[in-house]
Amino acid sequence: MTVILRPIFQRSRSSLCSLAVQADSMSTESGCFWGRGFLFPALGGLLFGYDIGATSSATISLQSPELSGTTWFNLSAIQLGLVVSGSLYGALLGSLLVYPISDFLGRRRELITAAVLYALGGLTTAYSPALVVLLVGRLLYGLGIGLAMHGAPLYIAETCPSQIRGTLISVKELFIVLGILLGYFIGSFQIDVVGGWRYMFGASAPIALIMGLGMWSLPPSPRWLLLRAVQGKGLLQDYKEKAFLALSKLRGRPPGDKLSERQIEDTLVSLKSAYADQESEGSFLEVFQGSSLKAFLIGGGLVLFQQITGQPSVLYYAGPILQTAGFSAASDATRVSVVIGVFKFLMTWIAILKVDDLGRRPLLIGGVSGLALSLFMLSAYYKFLGGFPIVAVASLLLYVGCYQISFGPISWLMVSEIFPLRTRGRGISLAALTNFGSNAIVTFAFSPLKELLGAENLFLLFGAIALLSLLFVVLVVPETKGLSLEDIESKLLK
Repeated sequence: MTVILRPIFQRSRSSLCSLAVQADSMSTESGCFWGRGFLFPALGGLLFGYDIGATSSATISLQSPELSGTTWFNLSAIQLGLVVSGSLYGALLGSLLVYPISDFLGRRRELITAAVLYALGGLTTAYSPALVVLLVGRLLYGLGIGLAMHGAPLYIAETCPSQIRGTLISVKELFIVLGILLGYFIGSFQIDVVGGWRYMFGASAPIALIMGLGMWSLPPSPRWLLLRAVQGKGLLQDYKEKAFLALSKLRGRPPGDKLSERQIEDTLVSLKSAYADQESEGSFLEVFQGSSLKAFLIGGGLVLFQQITGQPSVLYYAGPILQTAGFSAASDATRVSVVIGVFKFLMTWIAILKVDDLGRRPLLIGGVSGLALSLFMLSAYYKFLGGFPIVAVASLLLYVGCYQISFGPISWLMVSEIFPLRTRGRGISLAALTNFGSNAIVTFAFSPLKELLGAENLFLLFGAIALLSLLFVVLVVPETKGLSLEDIESKLLK
């Protein structure tokens, strides 16, 4: 396995580095500079994934009379549901709260706040003496998710060159998958430990500390600084100087660098031109008007279809599907999850390597087509192909693989780059709210729908929605490969 994977990772690393050097050829000191503005925001995604991976094992540990280490282990179905979904509802609330204040906070301060909430939530949950305190901790952690999943794509998109923007934001999706795997890994070691659920939840705090300190060491987004200047929030020259220093630091260039100065001037001219005939600061509802509305229909539509094509529901069937195929590991839910997680990881690498080469639309069209096919195959398996379990296994892997090269990374990539700078903060907040809200609805409705329709018809319904989403991609979603954020705004949203 190591022999097979090593050349993949070596090629991936060299590809990323060569892209970075091409995008910034005048800064030999920077080399693979993308790590400067990418790693610490991406930890916000890793902590989101970690919560997904750790929660399943943590709830098993929490409910065990022998291993919970508490007197309140006998949770009702509603209480258990609140523990599992507490972070999701916190993420919903965080996405809602950040809508009116994202441009005031700025991307850097938002991510620092997210790191603090992650740490507080993880520690509160780990040391909770009662269920109510545990639920408060889950809510705090979810608030961190809401802020991080809003601020991270914003910061990465606004600080990296357009040539590798798709690659970097797709790598952030890889960090989410890595977080899921890390959660599974720690959960498998702590599942048999008394009070192991406390370690599972608390292990997120050190990572959150690294994220917070890392973001503290990074400068604000240069584009955000220039936006504040155009909005009249301070002296133009002061903001220009701050943006110039921020860009130089992010690129690893020396003070007084002429290339950074020219890039700042070009961006400022573009912003002034774009907003010359508009109010200095967008209204609260401007995201529902003009080019911002068009951007929301594209970005919001993608994250909506990302959820309602059944992503949480299909993975629910992973264990039973593999069991019918006779895989011995299927008797152990944690091992099954790790197998799926590793496959998700490998398929995400394909998206990372190709997103700035092939473009967004080809990966979306190919991946969503595969999603629809896999869902119809699963429906056929449960309807009349039950004697051929290889069909179910192939369908499951096809679904996971196609999701990870399409909706998984590219939805958030498109969301981060499609909104005009003027409304980008609020637009991404609204898209995140759409994502977490639809996730909650699908998760809540899954059991009743399965009971009402049966598995075969439920997958048939998801397949029909996947076809609808394919039509949406073909007719509505534009190609943004290689375009600067300003070019996307001026060329695609008019």
